[in-house]
Amino acid sequence: MSISHSKSQSATLLIEVLTEELPPKSLRRLGDAFSEGIFAALKLAGLVTSSSKVTSFATPRRLAVQVTDVLDHAPDYPVREKLLPTSIAFDADAKATPPLLKKLVALGYADIDLATLERAGEGKNEDLYLNAIAKGAALEQTAQSALEQTLNKLPIAKMMHYQVQQTDGQLADVQFARPAHRIIALHGATVLNISALGINAHNQTEGHRFLAPGNINLSHADQYESDLQNRAKVIPSFNQRRAKIETALFKAAGDDLVLMPDSLLDEVTSLVEWPAIYECHFDEVFLEVPQECLILTMQTNQKYFALTDKLGKLRNRFLIVSNIETNNPNAIISGNERVVRPRLSDARFFFQQDQKRRLISRVADLEKVVYHNQLGNQLDRTKRVQGIAVNIAKKLGADEQLLARAAEIAKTDLLTDMVGEFPELQGIMGRYYATHGGENPDVASACSEHYMPRFAGDSLPQTQTGTILAIADKIETLVGIWGVGLVSTSDKDPYALRRHALGICRLLLEKNLALNLPELIALARSQFTQAEVKEKAKTADIYAFIIDRLRAYLRDQSVAGKHFTSAEIDAVLSQEPAHIHDVIERLTALRKFNVLAESAQLAATNKRISNILKKTTTAIPANCSTQLLQIPAEVALHKALEEIAPGLNIAYEKRQFLDLLQALVALSGPIDQFFVDVMVMDPNPELRANRLALLQQLHQKMNLVVDLGKLA
Repeated sequence: MSISHSKSQSATLLIEVLTEELPPKSLRRLGDAFSEGIFAALKLAGLVTSSSKVTSFATPRRLAVQVTDVLDHAPDYPVREKLLPTSIAFDADAKATPPLLKKLVALGYADIDLATLERAGEGKNEDLYLNAIAKGAALEQTAQSALEQTLNKLPIAKMMHYQVQQTDGQLADVQFARPAHRIIALHGATVLNISALGINAHNQTEGHRFLAPGNINLSHADQYESDLQNRAKVIPSFNQRRAKIETALFKAAGDDLVLMPDSLLDEVTSLVEWPAIYECHFDEVFLEVPQECLILTMQTNQKYFALTDKLGKLRNRFLIVSNIETNNPNAIISGNERVVRPRLSDARFFFQQDQKRRLISRVADLEKVVYHNQLGNQLDRTKRVQGIAVNIAKKLGADEQLLARAAEIAKTDLLTDMVGEFPELQGIMGRYYATHGGENPDVASACSEHYMPRFAGDSLPQTQTGTILAIADKIETLVGIWGVGLVSTSDKDPYALRRHALGICRLLLEKNLALNLPELIALARSQFTQAEVKEKAKTADIYAFIIDRLRAYLRDQSVAGKHFTSAEIDAVLSQEPAHIHDVIERLTALRKFNVLAESAQLAATNKRISNILKKTTTAIPANCSTQLLQIPAEVALHKALEEIAPGLNIAYEKRQFLDLLQALVALSGPIDQFFVDVMVMDPNPELRANRLALLQQLHQKMNLVVDLGKLA
C-alpha cells in the first residue's frame, strides 16, 4: 500500500458538442443542463477546486461548457471500509477465510498485508476494517463518463435517430436532439481521448455558416470564446447574445417602444449566432386591423419585434433579428417584408369576415362546440355561467340585464376565424366584435375582462360587469371540473384550477366584494344538472381548496404593502371565514393588536380554553347561568364579558376589527384571576357544565376576528 505524491496539473477544461440546428425553444435549458451536468460530475470526482468557475455556452449549433482550474488527477484520499466481523474473517487458526479474501479481491486489495487491517470493537462485536489510500479520479475517464451521462439526461422532448460511420467503416445507430458533427474536449492545450455520439473528440469546431464558413482549430481551452467571436463570427454565450440583441433593439427603436416578451427574445437568441438588427415596414392599411392581431402574427409566425409609439399605438415598422451581418441588407429587408404581408393580409381578411356577423347570432352555434364530454357543450356552459352571474348581480345590486347579455355572448368569439387562427386572442377579439356590433360598452369589456386575471400578477377587470362575469366563469369551471373528478394534483393541473381559485380570491379581496364564498360555490353547484357533479363537488372541499390558494397567495408576496407571517395568516384563515374580502383588514388589525402587552397573555389563554373545550366529551349548555356562578372570580369574568359583548358585536358588524381586539384587553385581568381561583372541571357536573358554558361564550367572543390561540 503506497501513497501517490505526484502533483496534479490544473488547466481550463472545454467540452463542446457541435450539431445541426438545435430546437430553439429549449436551447437555453439545454445549455444550462449540459454545463451543470458536466460540472457536477467533475465536482463529485474531486477534479475542481474552490476557485473553479463554470461558464455555459449555447448557440443554434452547439452546446459547450468551460470550467477553469480543473485537475488532471484528483488527489488521493484515505478510505476506511468495513469488511466483515472478525469471527467470520478469520478461522480458528487465525487464517483468512474465503469470504474475507473474496471481499479484498472485490475491493482491489488482494495483495494487502492482512496485518495492516484494523480490528475495532470487542468480543462478538469486533469488526475488521480496511484502511487504505484510494487513488483519485483521472480527468480523462471522468470526462468520458460525465459527457455520456450528461448527454443522456438532457431535457430533450423528442430524439432524432440517425447513423454514423465509425473508424472501422461500420454504421452505428445514434440518437440525439439533432445529428452531431464534432466534439471538442480540451484540457488546456491537451486533447482528451474521449468520444460520444459515435464521434472522437479533437480540437476542431466550425465557424458561422455564412460569415466564417469552415473549420476552426483551437490551440487552448482558454481561447474558446475569443476565438469563436474573432475568427468564427459566433457569440457562444447565450446570455451575451441575448443582451446584445436587446440593446440593439432598443437602439433601433429610437423614440418608439419595442415589444419584446422574454419568450420571443429567448427564441430569437436561439436562432442566431451573430445577430444583426434591421428595420422593416408594412403597409399602413393593415393598421385598420386590431393591433393585437398584427402583433401576435408578427411575434408568433415570423419572430419579429413590433414597435409602438409612446401611447402604445402600433407603428407600421418592425424590427427583425438576422443571422447575417451585411452593409447592404436590402435583400434581407425586402424578403422579410414580402413574407409578412400575406400573414397580415390573412389577419385583415379574418377581421373583415368576422365582422359580418354579430356575436349574438353565433350563440346557437356554441352547441356545436364540446366543452367536456361529461359537462356538455359551450352553450350548456354559457347558460350555467349566465345563471351564476345574474344571481351574483342580484346580491351586489348590479345590472342583471347587462350580466345576462355579457354571459350570453362572452364565449362566441371562439367561433370566429380570428380566434380560430390565434386562440390567444379569445376575449380580446370578443371585445372588438361586441363593440362593432353595438353592444353596451360594459358588455363589450366583459367579453375580454371575464378571463382576468389570466396569470399571476395580471390586472383585474375594470368594470363591475366584467368582475362579476369573471367570478362566475371561474367558479363554474372549478365546480364542474371538480365534479367530474379532475381535481388538480401537486404536479398536474390541466384545467388550471389553482389559477381559477386564486383569481376568485383576488377578485373578492381586491375588489372588496362581500360575497359569501360557500354560498357562491353552492350557487354554482345548483346550475349543474349532472348528478355526479353534485355528488363529487362538495362545497366544503372546494372552499378548502380556494382558502389554500388564498393562504399561499398571502404568504408568497406582500399584499396591500404588507407582508404577513404564516402564524398571522393561519390565525385569520383557520376561522374559515365565509367572507374573505376583509382578510387584509383582519390581518392588519391583528398585527397592531400584537404590539399590545396583553396580546401574548390573551393568546395563551385562548389556546388554553380551546384545549379545555376540545377535551370535553359531554354536551355544553348554550348559555351560562348566573345563578350557578359561586366564586367571585367567575362572577367577575362573566360580568366583564357581559359588559363588553355588545360593543364587540357592534365593532364586528362595522368591521372595526382593531377596536374589537383592543376591547379584549379589558378581559385580561378577570381571565387571569378566573384560572387562579376557579376549578373548571369541578366534581359537581352542574357547576362544571356552567363553567364550560362561560368559557365557550368567552372563546366565541375572543375569536370573532381571528383565532388568537394560533399565536400562542
